[in-house]
Parts: sequence; structure tokens; C-alpha cells
Amino acid sequence: MKHYSFIILYLFWNIFIYVFNGSVWMYIFCFILFSATVVWGSFDIQLKYFINSITQKRTKIKEIALTFDDGPTEFTPKFLDLLKENNIQATFFCIGKQIEKYPETFQRIIAEGHSVGNHTFSHSNNTGFLSGARMIEEIEKCDNVISKIGNIKTNLYRPPFGVTNPNIAKAIKKTKRKSIGWNVRSLDTVIDDEKKIYNRITKNLNKGSIILLHDTSEKTYNVLVDLLLFLGREKYSTFTIDSMNNSKNND
Repeated sequence: MKHYSFIILYLFWNIFIYVFNGSVWMYIFCFILFSATVVWGSFDIQLKYFINSITQKRTKIKEIALTFDDGPTEFTPKFLDLLKENNIQATFFCIGKQIEKYPETFQRIIAEGHSVGNHTFSHSNNTGFLSGARMIEEIEKCDNVISKIGNIKTNLYRPPFGVTNPNIAKAIKKTKRKSIGWNVRSLDTVIDDEKKIYNRITKNLNKGSIILLHDTSEKTYNVLVDLLLFLGREKYSTFTIDSMNNSKNND
């Protein structure tokens, strides 16, 4: 991916140096600006700073994708019951060690027609600091679990926490993944108020939105109940991520 922001910053850097005759304070200012841009690009997957992630579907109809991270968990069967009751297919980005912990639930996800994606084996809190080789290992180890327990393969990958950097980008390219982000982040793991989560999702929803949720709590399950009612009232249909065959046609 071409890092246009790097080029722009480089040009500004040289212009400032020229104009201010190499001022130390201007050097410091440029360094801070450059560092802030890199950090922002690392944590906001929608910027596509290091890797071209799919964050929304280009579509003219009212359709959205429900995606769930960090499962399967003890709560996932309730989510599956609700989705089945409403005849909706979603996409589950699963952690390898969680699949090993709940193999029957993972098999049920597949059996009921949902899409699955790789969310690394361990979902390490240090993901942003892992080497490229370690990230490749995390992806491939999760692949092996998905294949062994689910008897399927997937090229969908979602970076833990949505964090990207050169090492992660290298691992994604090396393993030939499609990096999947979102354009509606529910923040359901950090916000306690269910109504606030619901409002955050519905006010930011538009055609082709990819919604980030987690099948890890009763709280999110309750939000999903209300969200499905909203989608029904507003005549939204749903799509799964693997149905987006041509990533070039998507944001």
C-alpha cells in the first residue's frame, strides 16, 4: 500500500526545515506530528494506513453486516439462537484458543450458515509489538484450529483491536489474507450502558456498514435484540463478509 501520508509529511518536513533554517523547535514539532500520525494510523483501521482493510461495502441498498469478535464463548449459543430466530447470517471472527475451548459452538456457527474469520490464536494484548514472524505464527496457528475443528478454510482476517503496523501488514500479505475492519464500532467492551451502545450503532449506520460487536457478554446480547428490531423497522437486510467477493468494489 502506498503511504501517501508518509510522503506528505516528508515534504512538509523539508519545507519547514527550509523555511525555518533548521530550527530545533521545528524539528521537534515535525517529529511529534509525524509520530502522532503513525500512532493514529496504527489504531484506526479505517484510515488504511498500513494495510488496505475492507471497512464498508459499496452498495445502493439498505444492507449491513453484523460481525462478532473474540468468540466463541459461553454467550455465543444465545447469539446464535437469536440470529437463527430472525433468519440472519453473521460473520464471526474467532480466536483459536476459544475455538479449542468451545469446539461444538464453533461447529454450530458453521453449520448454521454463518461466515467465520481468523482473529489470531491468542489475541495477545501485545499484538501491536509482535514481530512479523510471530504474527504469521498467530494467524497460521488459528488457521490450523479452524481447519481441524471446523473442517473449513478462510481467508478473512481481522486484526485484534483493529491495530495495524508494518509487521502486521507484512503478516497479512504473507498469509494472503483479506483484512477486515469496520465503519461502525459499538465499543460494547468498554461502554456499560446498553442504551448508549445501541445509540452509538444506530446513529452511525448507513448503507453497507460493517458493525463491530462481540459475542462475549449478556450486555451485547441485549443490545443485539434491540438492534435486530431496529433493522427490521428500517428495512435493512444483512450480508456476510465472505459474500463481498470483489474487495476492489468495497471501501
